[in-house]
Amino acid sequence: MTQMIADDSMVTFENVGKKFQRKSAVKDVSFTIPKGEIIGIIGTNGSGKSTILKLMAGLLKPTQGRIFVDGKAAQRLTTQYVAFLPEQDVYYSEHTIGQTLRFYSQMYSDFDLGKALELIEEFKLQLEQKVSVLSKGNRARLKIVLALSRDVPLIIMDEPLSGLDPLVRESIIRSLISSVDMEKQTVVLTTHEVNEVEPLLDRAMLIRNGEVLGYESIEQIQSERGIGLVDWMRTLLA
Repeated sequence: MTQMIADDSMVTFENVGKKFQRKSAVKDVSFTIPKGEIIGIIGTNGSGKSTILKLMAGLLKPTQGRIFVDGKAAQRLTTQYVAFLPEQDVYYSEHTIGQTLRFYSQMYSDFDLGKALELIEEFKLQLEQKVSVLSKGNRARLKIVLALSRDVPLIIMDEPLSGLDPLVRESIIRSLISSVDMEKQTVVLTTHEVNEVEPLLDRAMLIRNGEVLGYESIEQIQSERGIGLVDWMRTLLA
């Protein structure tokens, strides 16, 4: 029987699988992500986290099953109402930061240039700086600006804190909290910085070998189980 897509669901996976040649990256996964929440997808490298995000964003087609984003079947056009921040860089290195913002405002009609300029100032970036000379931390900040400045219902971030020092991570987490409109937007992110993002999350999903081992609200984990996110991971992986 076909599963009904609830009005309050931003993302629904129905028995989704994804194979690359003969290898299964995602295996018969089903879950629902509610609107207006921040979801953390956690797991070791190679667990299938990035593949799930790309399927969600319509950048990959599932080998089996169905995916719905905001009630519509996920497809390449899904990127029109999803902001996807990949782990690798997503801009032209020869551009300045100002040119990069203008390029995105021309590329996406939902790009809020005013919001982008506010975030650039908050992150202490300079519009005339060339992207090629930015530090790793500032490149990460620029990617965050590009994602958060789109007025879309779903923001997907693949390892936005990867390889950054604690002060930069703290700065980015503060900007996430202040810049996302949770009445209109949902955020899904992958991260290895579990302790630092725990206060930010509404729910956590643990992935291993392309399968969902656990998917619970942070409140459930903390109040009902009486443990933190890292200990919750340990109990499921044991």
